[in-house]
Amino acid sequence: MSGYLGQVRSLIPPLALPGVYSPQEDTALLAGALSEEPLPPGADVLDVGTGTGALALQAARRGSRVTAVDVSWRAVCTARANAWLTGASVRVRRGNLFHPVRDQSFDLILTNPPYVPAPTDTRPPRGRARAWDAGHDGRFVLDRVCREAPTLLRPGGVLLIVHSELSDSGRTVGHLREAGLKAAVTRRHRIAFGPVLRTRKDWLRERGLLAAADDKEELVVVRAELPL
Repeated sequence: MSGYLGQVRSLIPPLALPGVYSPQEDTALLAGALSEEPLPPGADVLDVGTGTGALALQAARRGSRVTAVDVSWRAVCTARANAWLTGASVRVRRGNLFHPVRDQSFDLILTNPPYVPAPTDTRPPRGRARAWDAGHDGRFVLDRVCREAPTLLRPGGVLLIVHSELSDSGRTVGHLREAGLKAAVTRRHRIAFGPVLRTRKDWLRERGLLAAADDKEELVVVRAELPL
């Protein structure tokens, strides 16, 4: 575990403004999947929900042309500052998911979207909670990603999504296969509950999303490829 936490620390960029989601275990899991993708120099990469820009910076270091998107102005400013501080070439746009790039296409799309089931979905989350709260089933954003991302992939392009098993990886895989992609869970990692899940574990058990003995959360990476 100490080695894995070391991977998390290595991803933390120079700057993180208050309220911007910093790299965590899910970021490290997705970064590992990114490192295994055979990207040629100059590949077009999209990082959706970029936060501090950690994954966008990693892709840029490999010679990719990187676009990063986030709905939060603080995240956009943080990612732009981190790109400047590290000398990385990353184009950062503000917008809701794929809206700023709807007329473009990509060789690789990365996303670490909000995916934590929330006790209430009667109003949009605010502040830092926008980085994790995703409605009663945790799929408020995931289902949109599954619908919209395939339309932006080039033939042979790849989509990498990280989320919790609490928000149903089988459903993610199923939606992406229905969209014509080859999809499967390629990485798994169990972690101790963080502060948010610790406060919600009783509610999650009442909903049947957690067994009584569960004291850890399983993170997954779903990889989906658009056939040539």
